[in-house]
Amino acid sequence: MKTDTLFYKLLKTFHSLLFELTEQPIPNVDDYEFVSVEVKEKAFRFDGVFLPKNSDNPIVFTEVQSQPKNNFYSAFMAEICMYLSQYEPERDWQAVAIFARRSYDPGEAEHFRELFASNRIRRVYLDDWQERETDSWAIKIVQLIVTPSATIPELVANLKTEVEQRCLPELKETVVEFMETVLVYKFPKLSREEIQAMFTLDDLRQTRVYQDARQEGMQQGIQQGMQQGRQEGMQQGMQQGRQNEARSLLLRLLNKKFGNLDCHQTQINNLNLEQMEALSEALLDFNNITDLDRWLTEN
Repeated sequence: MKTDTLFYKLLKTFHSLLFELTEQPIPNVDDYEFVSVEVKEKAFRFDGVFLPKNSDNPIVFTEVQSQPKNNFYSAFMAEICMYLSQYEPERDWQAVAIFARRSYDPGEAEHFRELFASNRIRRVYLDDWQERETDSWAIKIVQLIVTPSATIPELVANLKTEVEQRCLPELKETVVEFMETVLVYKFPKLSREEIQAMFTLDDLRQTRVYQDARQEGMQQGIQQGMQQGRQEGMQQGMQQGRQNEARSLLLRLLNKKFGNLDCHQTQINNLNLEQMEALSEALLDFNNITDLDRWLTEN
């Protein structure tokens, strides 16, 4: 499962999550601003950077790694050095590498041994958090991400009870939407109805992703059917509505992963329902927009 994009949104929403994962004291949330920073020339982009505002806290560079990568540390350090050269910040810095699994860590690179020894580079292994007891909703979402698919229904059932009983009203919609997004990523072949059946939360039907996708898709289809003015036209319109719903959801997932995709709109609009389902599954392994271009060309 590709976690980079999801983790950027998690870290941006729950500012305390990084400090919880590294088991450091949690600073005042107003002390940091979390941003995505692109370093020019080499077109490096960090998964996220915590920039201190009015305190002596260090800049914190974060990178999420969801698959093995032998040159992970050299690439990460190259990004940081490019940032320091380009922006010339006065504050100190720290790097946090977040691995989906401990086995994805290539190990302490000899070139950077002093940085590991001084904790300048800190490492987090998400699978270490899988069984921990926690009151943090951000950590609970992380646990949902790293939990094997076979045991997801049981965990979701437990989370459902906790959300209904303990979650503050102002956080409830955010937590439910993150849970839904994780399920969509982990089960790309499941239909919306099957995910709902697993979730069994009435709140799911109120989430923005579900409501927007359903409303956009079904309204377009019904309108097309009504314009034809016949029962056959209505049935075709409902079928078109299901296709539009799938397209709307696919576009939202692609936009979350790659940003604005206006230049790809025509190609995506021309996909049939089967192709959209195949693309929804394939995009989990895409690393950049080039992978999307290649898939659209080949399919």
